Amino acid sequence: MSDVNKTIQKWHASFKKGTDFDSWGQLVEAIDEYQILARQLQKEVQSTNSSDFTEEQKKTLAKIATCLEMRSASLQCTQSKEEFNLEDLKKLETIIRNVLTYNKEFPFDVQPVPLRKIFAPGEEENLELEEEEDATAGAGSTEAFPPRAPAALQGTLLPRLPSEPGMTLLTIRIEKIGLKDAGQCIDPYMTISVKDVNGVDLNPVQDTPVATRKEDTYIHFSVDVEVQRHVEKLPKGAAIFFEFKHYKPKKRFTSTKCFAFMEMDEIKPGPIVIELYKKPTDFKRKKLQLLTKKPLYLHLHQTLHKDS
Repeated sequence: MSDVNKTIQKWHASFKKGTDFDSWGQLVEAIDEYQILARQLQKEVQSTNSSDFTEEQKKTLAKIATCLEMRSASLQCTQSKEEFNLEDLKKLETIIRNVLTYNKEFPFDVQPVPLRKIFAPGEEENLELEEEEDATAGAGSTEAFPPRAPAALQGTLLPRLPSEPGMTLLTIRIEKIGLKDAGQCIDPYMTISVKDVNGVDLNPVQDTPVATRKEDTYIHFSVDVEVQRHVEKLPKGAAIFFEFKHYKPKKRFTSTKCFAFMEMDEIKPGPIVIELYKKPTDFKRKKLQLLTKKPLYLHLHQTLHKDS
């Protein structure tokens, strides 16, 4: 079997795994699988060295990636009307399996994701130097590059879960983050996730909208994040992660600059200030390096809602 056929077989297996999770109601696992596969397809589409696929085939792969992201977004939305349902997604299984010979019109009117790489935490480490490099480019150098897609600017924050007797829900207000180069960050936003001690997602991952207010060494978010699990149901050793991300126009991808986390014993009402750590995001919390020795932190405020 050729390398390209092995790659397609791997994609098909990942696609089937995601739709199986989806049909079983394991939504967190389905979202993860869809997002991983979408990144793999986008990477192939954006590769300038690969001659395994024609331009038309790459367009098809890019459209499949768009559909995967749309389905992932639908699963993270609690509204009853889905933008892209599972049955529609399953229609793409034959296409991804036979992408080398597929020559029909794509079944859905979707556009490929704009040429903007989005990487898993730490993946961009192989492709970029430290953020300080970009500071030398000059303030006017960003104008020739496209901004983030409008949908990405809105965020994917979810509403509060329904209350249950005797159970506690947590709202975290992200007030602001302190960074020495705050004013140079383009389209900054936070990705919030809840992980167990092994770094496995316990809840759907959420993105804040892009922050628009910058002041000195601070970027202000002032947004509420509703943790999608009752506090009592969070396992021992779990943690809530906050990844600060921003768009890098020279390289055309969204990069993780730093991260912070809050452990279970820190869940208590009122303000909290937590330290920032260097990327890549270490969800297992084994090798942590502070971002800076300066007094710059992530500022949060917690509210607990208990239905007695």
